[in-house]
Amino acid sequence: MVSILKWAAIATALFVVAATVYEYIYEGGSDAELKYRLGNLRLEDQLYDEALEEFDALLRIDPNHAEGHLGRALALMDLGDAEGALQAFAAALQIRPAFGAAFANRGILMDRLGRHENALQNYHRALTLDSELGEGPDWLTRFFRNQYDRPPTIADRARYLERELKKPLLERVLKVPEADASQRAYKYEGE
Repeated sequence: MVSILKWAAIATALFVVAATVYEYIYEGGSDAELKYRLGNLRLEDQLYDEALEEFDALLRIDPNHAEGHLGRALALMDLGDAEGALQAFAAALQIRPAFGAAFANRGILMDRLGRHENALQNYHRALTLDSELGEGPDWLTRFFRNQYDRPPTIADRARYLERELKKPLLERVLKVPEADASQRAYKYEGE
């Protein structure tokens, strides 16, 4: 009896996950929305070239899709095209000037480029626009990412940069590769 219940629970869970994924990808929404969803899925799977293709296709359909520009920036950032990513962040912010996730991610890019003062300004702007960005991913998101420890947030990083930038130049520690590698981008999930 326990075995039947266990398999019934597993089958139910798989059905719910499959139905949710199907609805997320294929149900409702325009072609642009489909491209946006597929681009985000490709980002989650770390398929950055494919994500870029989806976001580029989206922007051909709707060039004023701020979230599409953000997705494009994230893909370019992870592909190592910092200049392209900065242009995409600028496009997203031109369309939507109060886009907290775009500021947060531009801050991450500035941080990676060693432009720590600019990173700090972007982090502060992001947190002013959307205080939830300072909380980082919730437990469910971390569970699906197999990320048991809470990663540092942009609020954590901003506090750290503030402390380090107050120190004399030779005493500053602004990069810690192991810790920096755990910082993930902030996707826009909708309002």
